[in-house]
Amino acid sequence: MIYNFNMSIGWISNGVEYAQAYRAKVLRNIGQEARFIFLDMISSENIARITEDMGFLDREIIWLYTFFTNCRTSPVTYTLGQLERSLGTGKFAFFKKGNIVKYTFPGKENFCIAYLENGEKEYVRQAEFISNGRLIRKDYYTYCRIYSEYYAPVGQKAHLYQRRFFQEDGSVAYEEILDGDSVLYCFPDRQLYSKKELIGYMVSCLNLTESDIVLLDGVKPEAARAILPNAAPAKIGVVIHAQHFWEEGTDENNILWNCQYEYVFSQHKHIHFYMMSTDAQSRLFKEQFQKYKNAAPVVAVIPVGSLSERKAPANPRKRHSLITASRLRPEKYVDFVIEAVAEARKQIPDLTLDIYGSGTEEIKLWELMTRLSCCDYVRLRGHRNLDDVYQNYEAYISASAIETFGLTLMEAIGSGLAVIGFDVPYGNQNFIDDEKNGYKIPVNHGNRIFVEENEEREKRIQSLADRIVRLFTQADLEAFRRHSYKKAKQYLAKEVEYKWNEFINQMI
Repeated sequence: MIYNFNMSIGWISNGVEYAQAYRAKVLRNIGQEARFIFLDMISSENIARITEDMGFLDREIIWLYTFFTNCRTSPVTYTLGQLERSLGTGKFAFFKKGNIVKYTFPGKENFCIAYLENGEKEYVRQAEFISNGRLIRKDYYTYCRIYSEYYAPVGQKAHLYQRRFFQEDGSVAYEEILDGDSVLYCFPDRQLYSKKELIGYMVSCLNLTESDIVLLDGVKPEAARAILPNAAPAKIGVVIHAQHFWEEGTDENNILWNCQYEYVFSQHKHIHFYMMSTDAQSRLFKEQFQKYKNAAPVVAVIPVGSLSERKAPANPRKRHSLITASRLRPEKYVDFVIEAVAEARKQIPDLTLDIYGSGTEEIKLWELMTRLSCCDYVRLRGHRNLDDVYQNYEAYISASAIETFGLTLMEAIGSGLAVIGFDVPYGNQNFIDDEKNGYKIPVNHGNRIFVEENEEREKRIQSLADRIVRLFTQADLEAFRRHSYKKAKQYLAKEVEYKWNEFINQMI
């Protein structure tokens, strides 16, 4: 069994979760059992709804908080009828508007508000109970009640002081008592005094063997400290998704490791392997470990994504069309792309850009588009599945400061797109062959990978604009397209599946 540990998952998921979804599919295809374990409290959505949307199977998902119960990961199927029966035989008034149902009971401000899952059937995801105008309890459901939260008034706010997690039959499996930053987990046979202890207990309950592999994948240092002492005798690996060090702060005698990985690097004697997605990062990592730690780590290089096939458009690609896709975050510099397109359109009048993704920068980007008067040819398309979207465009563009792999880059070349991006680690360097399938724009490295100076900002925007113009006025787009398709071959699922098979056989 391969156990993949991560912290959380959400609708605005990052590359770690998408990489895990790809991995789940690959492991499924080669007949390798895997579980994906999420350690954070997730209350805003049913975890099964999120993971299913990304391509996981319910049986592959383990959530820390229901691990100690017999409640399965499942879609929400708890009905309004079941909720009403749980309210007892007393009288209540019923009111429904959209996906919200309100039950009002006799007395002053006593009611229950039920929140329904989207869909035709009236399934209840969550219910809140208010007494005398104060929140006292929240219940969460899938096919049964999985846990409840209990609140008491503190000042003018509802204070969460307890959670109870239930078995399928409604009996209590264990309780979580909260008091500020302190937490206590009460089981029938033990008490645990921190989340670290809870995670460690869960890992010990997995009864791991030498034939198991544990992957720390997006795990915070405190969680790693709980997992490592309890994971033996399984083979333990760490997946590196981000830049593993920072040039600013690194010299001949010292290296500034990424704080996300510093702990697991310090424990290299207990780590069987590190996993990276590009040869370039692997080579640099090995050199640095030898230089700064006098150690030779085992590094497995396996792409974090794969392509089911190389896709060609059913209809002609839209002329002079660009696509970019990412979380709308500052380090992605999507604003640079918008400004570059506005500049390049002075020479290419029918140039268009579609931006896919969501995130904290969305309002800022809308304001920029309005200021540049480019909303008629630059569009924010939101978060969506892009499997059958890339091939409708001619080129992909990115201004990101760093992409350690770049799933969207892989998907773009898999649909035969030319690619424009900066020469930054490691994805652009991996997927863009300059002048062959796009343009890899030189930049200053070190502390200037991330742009703060106005002069550097203007330089990068102009460089992007120049490459856009060159791509659509001078380049042989058909030749670029053929090269991208050729380059994408190594990322086809069967190629990645072979790498995984080979790696697993070596480990166990």
